[in-house]
Amino acid sequence: QVQLVESGGGLVQAGGSLRLSCAASGRTFSTYTMGWFRQAPGKEREFIAGIKWNSAATYYADSVKGRFTISRDNAKNTVYLQMNTLKPEDTAVYYCAAGAPSYYYRVDNYANWGQGTQVTVSS
Repeated sequence: QVQLVESGGGLVQAGGSLRLSCAASGRTFSTYTMGWFRQAPGKEREFIAGIKWNSAATYYADSVKGRFTISRDNAKNTVYLQMNTLKPEDTAVYYCAAGAPSYYYRVDNYANWGQGTQVTVSS
């Protein structure tokens, strides 16, 4: 088990940037695949980005490819999501997740979740 705490959300104008952080507790962080997901009101939680335990591979949803970058620092037990060129449709609660997923984009493949951080993009 690992506990996850997201931070860095807030209100930003369209075209702006934010960097989300997800701090993990526990000694096994470096063994987990980490994912970022988001959930807008009335919508299902959706995959945004994922990164393998050793950063050897990253994955992105088409909707954020080229604008968002996921990274991790295993020495700091932290995963990041750099979000650039934000759009109003990026408004959602953003969650980080840790697991050993067979399918990195599937919500039900992650066993550990943070409480989420709100990102609001104004037009």
